[in-house]
Amino acid sequence: MHLQLDGKGPLHAQLTRALKGVMLTGSITRGARLPATRLLARELGVSRNTVLAAYEQLRAEGFVAARVGSGSFITPPLQPASGLAPGAPAVLPPQSEYARRARKYHDHAAMPGRATPGMRYAFQYGVPYTNPALTSAWARELAHAAAYTQPHYPQTQGLPALREAVCDYLARRRGVQTTPDDVLIVTGTQQAMAVTARVLLNVGDTAVVEEPHYTAMREVLQIHGARVHAVDVDAQGLVLDDLPEPPPRLLYVTPSHQFPTGVVMSLSRRLQLLDYAQRHGCWVFEDDYDGEFRYDAQPLAALRSLDRSGRVIYVGTFSKVLFPSLRLGYLVMPAGLREDYVTAKWQEDFGTSAIEQSALAHFMESGGFERHLRRAGRALNERRSALLKGLRDALGERIAIADSRAGMHLVTWLRDYDSAQGERLIARGRELGLDLFSIAPYYQRPPDRLGLLMGYAGMSVGEIEQAVGLLARCIEETRER
Repeated sequence: MHLQLDGKGPLHAQLTRALKGVMLTGSITRGARLPATRLLARELGVSRNTVLAAYEQLRAEGFVAARVGSGSFITPPLQPASGLAPGAPAVLPPQSEYARRARKYHDHAAMPGRATPGMRYAFQYGVPYTNPALTSAWARELAHAAAYTQPHYPQTQGLPALREAVCDYLARRRGVQTTPDDVLIVTGTQQAMAVTARVLLNVGDTAVVEEPHYTAMREVLQIHGARVHAVDVDAQGLVLDDLPEPPPRLLYVTPSHQFPTGVVMSLSRRLQLLDYAQRHGCWVFEDDYDGEFRYDAQPLAALRSLDRSGRVIYVGTFSKVLFPSLRLGYLVMPAGLREDYVTAKWQEDFGTSAIEQSALAHFMESGGFERHLRRAGRALNERRSALLKGLRDALGERIAIADSRAGMHLVTWLRDYDSAQGERLIARGRELGLDLFSIAPYYQRPPDRLGLLMGYAGMSVGEIEQAVGLLARCIEETRER
């Protein structure tokens, strides 16, 4: 019997898969006797216990039957897998409307902002500020939480200690007054939008996103079944005069630091948006993803702090201020929809990991979180300043910088570069080990000019200076061509 082990995992599991493969492809027939365990072990160069374990697994799954004194025999009515190679799944049509929409609107392999392997430098947005002190502190918090957290299922709404810490943080930092009863702990902004769509939207309802926008939020809404309408952003934020008729059910906005342009929604525009939502019975989803870091003044108060009619659903995340792998965020619910939101969260995953929640609650209560924010703010300001200086010194009038004086990235527009020239520039950068990221994927209607989304949190000041030098070289070379 010819068996090919795949080298993945324990030997007994590899042998089990190999035996299934020859059975399912018809290489051996029903009723055939498997080789004796000692003989097969000798042929494959493995221990007899490995073969015994594989045979026992096949018996447990009903593939073979053991006969005392005779050996193991194949039992199922096996048929070749329609000419497919072992393990090659047939591509089936979507089995539900949800799956059909998911295939239509989302391509996991084409998600924007992913780094190219092997690059020396990458202006990648979403890469966290790395801080060894944070890593050590978080390891201690996790160890303590793991030792003292109860082993049963976590509360669906989130641990009371973390919800209280979030309330205290929002009141001090973002001007949002709320109670722990109105806070829902989620795994991030993506889940916050998913449960919001379940609670507020029917299939076919209209939702508005900014143009440009965070594409994941648009896709969540589209996969849910909403009709998504992108409305332009100007220097003051969402252009309310362009809102569709009839009024949308939900508006997704990033008012404190618009993604990706960095625009801050003006006070007058905020008040107009709240008035519009109250008059038309709309809901406003406020994504405050980068509100903590501002470099010229105190962080602006959140849109939710101005809301007097209860139409704003406020969402924040710890992914950017700590690290994305944490997968923790929070949502301030409308009090009248609290039960609906908690039920939607329960349906998603029962509740978020209690160990990480407990660790984060203690980190916030002890002052470690605030210390990290201050340290990160100083470091990010240094990196931002280095990037701005490098761009201005190296490129001068050839670029226009949209500096929002906040967050962890800025947008640079290259003068006289259309989309095709931009693609050549990005390709040349990768040849030299520099990963550049176009702003175009964040538009439904991309402009025919090159804008670069330049994240600076993941590089040191020295690396930023080197990367800017490479960018200048790429621009010179592509202009010459």
